[in-house]
Amino acid sequence: MLSANEKLRFSRQTMLKGIGEQGQQALKNARVLIVGIGGLGNPVSAYLNAAGIGNIYLVDGDTIDISNLHRQILFNEHDIDTNKADIAAEKLQQLNTSTNIEVLDEMLDAELADYYLPLVDLVLDCTDNINTRYLINQKCIEHKKPLIIGAATGFDGQFMFVNPNQVDSACYQCLFPAEKKAPDNNCQTLGILGPVLAVIGGMQALQAIKFLTGNTVKTNQLNIFDGLNNSWQQFALKKQQKCPICAG
Repeated sequence: MLSANEKLRFSRQTMLKGIGEQGQQALKNARVLIVGIGGLGNPVSAYLNAAGIGNIYLVDGDTIDISNLHRQILFNEHDIDTNKADIAAEKLQQLNTSTNIEVLDEMLDAELADYYLPLVDLVLDCTDNINTRYLINQKCIEHKKPLIIGAATGFDGQFMFVNPNQVDSACYQCLFPAEKKAPDNNCQTLGILGPVLAVIGGMQALQAIKFLTGNTVKTNQLNIFDGLNNSWQQFALKKQQKCPICAG
């Protein structure tokens, strides 16, 4: 049940036909794992925390650098050289003390994934490391956990939704087979504009809220944002029958 304070706090959400008090209760009960608390993880965690997600796991072993501050908006100059997940948890808790936030101040590996994925309802990939992205994709397929992947460089960004519980859902390796290797581009090599991360992170958070409240979220679709031209493109994906990760 929602408390009187929660009903007031989330009143602008619960008045939405696609949310209501039932949807808000679903958000309160939800358990979400966010991997990577950098440029995407900042807005994703902030929006999901503000929306009333009851349990959030933050995973990141990296420390805050001065070069992060133009885009990682939860952090400030006093936070430099401290762990991203730890500081993000502190800031998020100040906004919503009701959220249960657990910090994993290390990089995700197979062992951690095998332990934590069974505990959650949804995973959000906010990393900028290709090997970690392949690992998250593989483990989400193994544990049948829905996954929202986001990425951004320069003025451009993209996101996609993978649902292993849907028979025909394509996974990340269907799009970028590991033997061909996805482009290893990130903000360190190509640069990034902060608001692009806000757009993609906001879209990841939106898909998460829709999924957790029982609204439709499209699989088999790669959504690409062109920030210079303010345009979106959607590309249809197809599950690859020989994909070594999801075809079995």
